Amino acid sequence: MRSILIGSVGSSKVLLEEMIKVNFPIDMVYSLDEKYSLNVSGYEPIHELAEANNIPYRKFRKINDEEHVNEIKNINPDYIFVIGLSQLVKREIIDSAKKGVIGFHPTPLPKYRGRAALVWQILLGVTESECSLFFIDEGMDSGDIIGQEKYTITEEDYVIDVIYKSREALKTLSRRVLPKIKDGSIKPMRQNEEEATYLLKRTPEDGVINWNEPISNIYRLIRATSKPFPGAFSYYDGKIKTIFWKAECIENTKYIGIPGQIANISNEFIDIVCVDGLLRVHHLETNEDVKFIIGHKFNKS
Repeated sequence: MRSILIGSVGSSKVLLEEMIKVNFPIDMVYSLDEKYSLNVSGYEPIHELAEANNIPYRKFRKINDEEHVNEIKNINPDYIFVIGLSQLVKREIIDSAKKGVIGFHPTPLPKYRGRAALVWQILLGVTESECSLFFIDEGMDSGDIIGQEKYTITEEDYVIDVIYKSREALKTLSRRVLPKIKDGSIKPMRQNEEEATYLLKRTPEDGVINWNEPISNIYRLIRATSKPFPGAFSYYDGKIKTIFWKAECIENTKYIGIPGQIANISNEFIDIVCVDGLLRVHHLETNEDVKFIIGHKFNKS
């Protein structure tokens, strides 16, 4: 058996670690070059792990460049694992895998196909989820499922917590599935198209806080878009961009004000009035020096 792994983030590293542990044959690792990783959230230089284990590797900027396509064809792999890659892999690469191209998605497919899956699940209040390994086909996360593994999301989890939970689920799933791929005993299951739902693209601008929404929605937005993502944000006095990295919801029994208005300031936190509570912000960041003042407001712009 011959196989290739293409990846760029933590889930890519998790799968490579598990492949090494079960002595899964790996003929080449394609790792996103660190020079082009600036805008890749959660980047991992998996070529370092490959090198440490004497596995051949190539760094790439664009996996669909002709030199990579030709090399992959020459390797003539049975399986190609495309794990944690934001680039779309061209048809030539997919067709070069004799038995199939395997992808990873941190949702219970066919539910929540598409983009920004961990962010959307927090925003939607999902508490019971699953990660999926599946065969990549011409659709969006629509190929036959190889295996799934459950994980939970709590109302206190930030996106980094959910990233780690989904990786642990992938680790467990990989230990179960890789030996079956290796010995040819996997039994892929077709997805039920009637149950499919789709997550659409999100951009950094979607992190703007609407202070007229319930505090639970604001809190979810902060948790969902926190590091390593761009963060939920607002504008102090309508001018100074402020990113909210960590907060909590508390009851408001003292302050009457306008949503987005600063009610209290201490050395450890800032309390902001919301329509149904106080948002206590423990960690925020501004793009310029600013002194926050009680009674001043945060606005959408």
